[in-house]
Amino acid sequence: MFSFCTDPDTLSDLAWMACYLTTGKHLNFYYAFGTVLVLLAITAPTALAFGFAGASAARSRVLPLSLIGKGYIAIVRGVPDIAFFLFFVIALDQGLEFLKHQWVCPDWDQPIRQGNDFLVCQAAKVPLGNSPQWVHKTYSFFVAVFTFAIVFGAFAANVLYGAMRAVPRAQLETAEAYGMTHRQTFWRITVPQMWVYALPGLSNLWMVLIKSTPLLFLLGVEDIVYWARELGGTKTPRFTDYPHGDWRMWYFLVLLVFYLAFTRLSEVVLDRVMARLTLGQATTGGDAQRKAKA
Repeated sequence: MFSFCTDPDTLSDLAWMACYLTTGKHLNFYYAFGTVLVLLAITAPTALAFGFAGASAARSRVLPLSLIGKGYIAIVRGVPDIAFFLFFVIALDQGLEFLKHQWVCPDWDQPIRQGNDFLVCQAAKVPLGNSPQWVHKTYSFFVAVFTFAIVFGAFAANVLYGAMRAVPRAQLETAEAYGMTHRQTFWRITVPQMWVYALPGLSNLWMVLIKSTPLLFLLGVEDIVYWARELGGTKTPRFTDYPHGDWRMWYFLVLLVFYLAFTRLSEVVLDRVMARLTLGQATTGGDAQRKAKA
């Protein structure tokens, strides 16, 4: 906050706005943009790893492993995101606390389930009740990353599974004819070539992931939508030094511009990656590049 921000009632309009936009809550609003970007940066590769593992399991020749992979894809994709977020976070918290409770409180003689209540000893809380605020925020953030990765990993698994099946069978047969094992064929032929078939689906999934970040508030993370709603609502002199009317439209307009700019940047980057992957490939994109050079 600027040094002249002492008495808001004496400030001119420009100075008042400068002071208003540099309050502590507004700094949290600005930090929330970084939170969203960090979440995307961590979640995208994590979800891709879940997706690759799920797709590999689904096409496995081992029946139990194949059933696990296909079950993961079918179940998670079949549950609405909001319902899964609400269920999974509660289930994860209670599961961690139950396991920790069995370890640190072996002498507990009361039932953990008491009607609708889930009660464990204080030492089994995750995180502990007396932990610093940053620990609670960090825990909520990584729970959000894990939850997003599981959900979008299932969709990525479905995309990658289809991409693996799209690799021309003739190339796999050629690899087998040269004496490659099934594992060698998978890692040297299927995996390098599947990306050109997977990228369109993964690109759409990336856009959906960006647009799903407002669901962070369901996971206990104070995201940009939370702060836009909090700061934009009507504020009276009784509760703040900078009273104003309902400014939510302006705050959400900022979010609109942010998401449009970010998705547009993503489109440009993904188009360049797609052009790089299709170069020399026997695909529609590769044919278009060859004709353009001719």
